[in-house]
Amino acid sequence: MELMNVINARRSIRAYKPDAVRREAIDELLQAAVQAPSGMNAQPWAFGVITDRTLLRTYSERTKTFLLAKIAEWPWLERYREHFVNPDYSVFYNAPALVIIYAKAVSPIAQIDCTLAAENLMLTACDMGLGTCWIGFATDVLNSPEAKQELGVPEEYAVVAPIIVGHPDGPPPEREKNPPEVIFWKTA
Repeated sequence: MELMNVINARRSIRAYKPDAVRREAIDELLQAAVQAPSGMNAQPWAFGVITDRTLLRTYSERTKTFLLAKIAEWPWLERYREHFVNPDYSVFYNAPALVIIYAKAVSPIAQIDCTLAAENLMLTACDMGLGTCWIGFATDVLNSPEAKQELGVPEEYAVVAPIIVGHPDGPPPEREKNPPEVIFWKTA
């Protein structure tokens, strides 16, 4: 695909076929991610990959439990309550793979750099015919000391982007994008 076609085609996918994503494809996504720019070429990212469906289900259930407990504190979550109590709902939309991008340094710049790596990964996945969706709901659970210990993640690393990857089950959703809001354009 041409770059602008990929940019225009990329959508958050929330329905996946059960087919596994080949390890070589995930490796290609990671190679694309590390081509992202980073401040002073610090490359502050590290990656974790989960393709174990039982483990994905476990982290989905923990995330739903965590978010249900947070509804009183975070009232904006109330609109998702029916999903969190549904035993069939997966926060990972039954995708066969989860790629977690971690910032190795705790700094706003590292967070930005890792977000750029995430965009590279998602655009490359789209170009390969794969779907992705950034699952922000899972951040707190995956960033917990318990999850870090289970997954062998250094304590100081911070989850930036939990991104599911898989083969889309159907066409991507149509989304109308607003035109750019240009608040200034100064010329000489």
